[in-house]
Amino acid sequence: MEAFFIKALQLILALAMLIVIHEGGHYLFARLFGIKVEKFYLFFDPWFSLAKWRPKKKKVKLDKHGRERATWRDTEYGIGWVPLGGYVKIAGMIDESMDREQMKQEPQPWEFRSKPAWQRLLVMIGGVLMNFVLAFIIYIGIAWHWGAQRVQVENVFLGYEFSPASKEAGFEDGDIPIMINGKAIDTTDPNRYVKMAMANEVAVLRNNRDTVIITLPDEFLLDLNEDGEFMTMRQPVVVLDPINGEPAAKAGLLRDDRILSINGVKTEDYKVFTDSLMANAGKEVVLGYLRGGDTLTTLITPTSDGKIGVKLANPFDVYGYEFVHYSLWQAIPKGIKYGIDTLTGYVKSLGQVFTKRGAQSIGGFGAIGSMFPDKWNWFQFWNMAAFLSVILGFMNILPIPALDGGHAMFAIYEIVTRRRPSDKFLERAQIAGMIFLFALLIYANLNDILRLFR
Repeated sequence: MEAFFIKALQLILALAMLIVIHEGGHYLFARLFGIKVEKFYLFFDPWFSLAKWRPKKKKVKLDKHGRERATWRDTEYGIGWVPLGGYVKIAGMIDESMDREQMKQEPQPWEFRSKPAWQRLLVMIGGVLMNFVLAFIIYIGIAWHWGAQRVQVENVFLGYEFSPASKEAGFEDGDIPIMINGKAIDTTDPNRYVKMAMANEVAVLRNNRDTVIITLPDEFLLDLNEDGEFMTMRQPVVVLDPINGEPAAKAGLLRDDRILSINGVKTEDYKVFTDSLMANAGKEVVLGYLRGGDTLTTLITPTSDGKIGVKLANPFDVYGYEFVHYSLWQAIPKGIKYGIDTLTGYVKSLGQVFTKRGAQSIGGFGAIGSMFPDKWNWFQFWNMAAFLSVILGFMNILPIPALDGGHAMFAIYEIVTRRRPSDKFLERAQIAGMIFLFALLIYANLNDILRLFR
């Protein structure tokens, strides 16, 4: 239950930040062009809001023509109670508010509809621009603050353990990926596993000597979605600290001893080792281990619950990692590259959504929330926030009525043809787009519920 609340808190915090930034982009450009913004809300507020505030208007300000000028004091700022998004209500615009009465009035100079098409276009793409800028800033901050931990490929002597879908594609436990589509893997790249999953070919080092080329199937990414993972680094069983009075200490195991086998059967990997201990719980076994350059054995009796009383070393410490530090000027291009790679990778993955299996993989808030760690980790939180910011930006720029991309599409049409779509047409397009988006939202979250019973 605690893990659920931690995931939920991270999801709400990330979405709140991304929504404020996105809607702030619309607000910023609207104010830049003197357009009145009537409301700026985090989350939706049907019937009532959790909090709202409207600044006191000192006096009416006039432009150089003597007409009333819009200011930030015209806006009501608030927090709604339905955490499905947020909005800015821009005067004179056909949007989700469907304010028909306002649209029947004579256009005012501070209204959206009174501005030239290029200004309206910038207002509509302002939110998307801010999402992409935010993602770049976060990725730059991650590179600058945390740098990167890199483990040299040749040092991972036990290789990786792969999911069933990965094995079906041709990977084997112990393989070490070394190239993606013919290019050496950048071990500092946080997106390397995603790139690998979407690649045509992956070269692996097998048995620490043979290079094998694996051609991935077209729907490999969907297969991985069902598995929930791609691969994990295998953990060598290296003693960090034998606990006094426990079987390991009694058997004479020391710090840095590397356990190799039980009763002659290889147990170098942590998972294999723990499974073998459980199978021999309460029984005396012959434990093989490596100390320095010598292979030794000792007799040991695991406890009734399959434990030997030992703390194990972190696999990164065993394999040996180097910390890569980036100065601010080095972090800027690195962060921008992370952002671009994330965007291109996400766009490529969307191609698989338009299949029967792909449609079934679409998830809602539950699927997004599950991507956050069950323990608070600022690195992973910011990494996920940047990823979601990229997704939010891209999804909003799609040319679907009711989305920013739909409004931008009509503005571009007007710029090119010098013909403005009628208000009636825009209103109908807005309604159609909203119906589609609500249907998609219900479908995605229904998928989350159905997955709980599979």
